[in-house]
Amino acid sequence: MATSILTRTLLTRCQRVASSSSLAAALRQTTRRGLSTYYTPAHEYIKVEGTTGTVGITDYAQAALGDIVFVDLPEVDNEFAKGDSFGSVESVKAASDVYAPVGGKVVEHNSSVVDDPALVNAAAETDAWFIKLEISDPEELKGLMDEAAYKKHCEKEA
Repeated sequence: MATSILTRTLLTRCQRVASSSSLAAALRQTTRRGLSTYYTPAHEYIKVEGTTGTVGITDYAQAALGDIVFVDLPEVDNEFAKGDSFGSVESVKAASDVYAPVGGKVVEHNSSVVDDPALVNAAAETDAWFIKLEISDPEELKGLMDEAAYKKHCEKEA
């Protein structure tokens, strides 16, 4: 049920923001950093540098959820397959699982978002990343959306 609430909320949010320039600004910022960033239809992102992926939820996901009050993350060395739930996010509106965009081993988690969940609302795609994964199969990235496809995805949901 939490997932369906999140999906409906995200659809509504995407409708409101698809025409705004905030997505374009976020995409330009990512490109400037020289990282390859990929997105899931459920609004998780993975920023890939070498064989390590930094995973979190997109700005649109945090905006749809509202004020984040709790973040649960896995321990270092936990392993996840693509699509596995690795944590959860709770807000004043809803709770949602967060899924691994690719398989891999957790090499770091961001304790800052556990200690201060509101950081996700302030910096979802920068300082408020959730985990860093050692990617087990880089081929899985091919099943994700790039920045342009993600923008179109949000526009279609609008």
